[in-house]
Amino acid sequence: MIPQVDTADPQMEATESNKRKWIYPLIRKGKFYHYRSWLSYGYLALFFAGPFLRIGGQPLLLLNVMEQKFVLLGQVFWPQDFFLFVLGMLAFIVSIVLFTIAFGRIFCGWICPQTIFMEMVFRKVEEWIEGDARKRKKLDDGPWDFNKRWRKALKHVVFLLISFLIANTFLAYVIGSEGLLRIVTEPVSRHWSGFASIWVFTLVFYLVYSQVRELVCTMICPYGRLQGVLTDKHTLMVAYNYLRGEPRGKVNKKDTQRKGDCVDCGLCVDVCPTGIDIRKGPQLECINCTACIDVCNEVMGKIERPLNLIGFYSEEQIKEGKPPRFTARMAAYGSVICVLMGVLTFFVLQRSDVDVTVMRSAGLLFQEQPGGYISNLYNADLINKTDHPQQIVIKPVDPAIRLKYVQAPGVIDRAGSAKAIFFVEVLGKNIHQPKTEIKLQVITHGKVIATISTNFIGPVN
Repeated sequence: MIPQVDTADPQMEATESNKRKWIYPLIRKGKFYHYRSWLSYGYLALFFAGPFLRIGGQPLLLLNVMEQKFVLLGQVFWPQDFFLFVLGMLAFIVSIVLFTIAFGRIFCGWICPQTIFMEMVFRKVEEWIEGDARKRKKLDDGPWDFNKRWRKALKHVVFLLISFLIANTFLAYVIGSEGLLRIVTEPVSRHWSGFASIWVFTLVFYLVYSQVRELVCTMICPYGRLQGVLTDKHTLMVAYNYLRGEPRGKVNKKDTQRKGDCVDCGLCVDVCPTGIDIRKGPQLECINCTACIDVCNEVMGKIERPLNLIGFYSEEQIKEGKPPRFTARMAAYGSVICVLMGVLTFFVLQRSDVDVTVMRSAGLLFQEQPGGYISNLYNADLINKTDHPQQIVIKPVDPAIRLKYVQAPGVIDRAGSAKAIFFVEVLGKNIHQPKTEIKLQVITHGKVIATISTNFIGPVN
């Protein structure tokens, strides 16, 4: 059995001069590479168009921390909805845990923005300007002649331009597309903070994709470290079938000694964006990008041997030949996700445009009013959760009940709040118990948006 390896980060291995060992992954275009490419193109199109797409007049996604306004799929959320955010994050985290238990770190290789931008944007630009992996390594090892200087200069200029574009788009998700357009079109003196933010983000993205690179996946991102805890022998992940591949050896028809299917070409290592050898067993640095599957299948096809020497396997599948199965552990996490999503869906569907809390004034008894009426004093707190002002009116459901304002709610600004103070008057002859339930309607623009139940205290007839 090939043992599981928890290696130190391979890209940090030192050379004789104690410098970082740079990785030059080959790009080989197989079936999985094309699948990843199309997924990446869709992701990139959605990322750059996202701030400008509108649903019901609201952006597709907005995370405006400064104004405490958050928009998801056209729905506006304010700090009062923080509990919904907590539920959503819990469901998201548990979903990642379940996904990792079932399929390993495939999120990193297929969906993570770091991988998509690095492998599908910056790496392609680098190959276009400097050539394939072998040419890039030769260029870096060579002298700083004219050819090296102009290629390096052009590459980093393009990297900066792409980083600038990403920074602007990222900022649009924070301040909105309208805010970004104001920064772009109006004088810099009016938007110093926004202008500085763009260049800070640009510098960060540039350094990540030109210098830090795969260290994000192998050292910085905590998700990769969780893989060793979450995965087990049932987890499907990119793995080397060591029972079929070992012992390794070159193809030689004259050699009568039995050899495995692995010809020890080393291409699986050459294409790995984190520089690991998948044949050493499951490793935390593996992002399940499937580049090694594509290149190995290419070799297996040439030597006329079965494909998927490297493929999606679980340890149980390789060692015992058992097919993948849905385990009790997966079922448990799946149940938790269903419960969380059910609770979240319920609260989202029950969510109203205006949050209203009505309470009878504490410490005050009922008062007798002319005409045989009994009155109670109430306080109402109202929060406008929409993105536009709301004209609020509170009205009893029962027409026989009267309501008199001490302080009317009036117009509540977007994301604003207001307090209302009012008397509710009920005919004494209609009161038959110490506490009587009454219902109040909250009306805006002629539409009832909420019905509130509260208790009315009066003398018993």
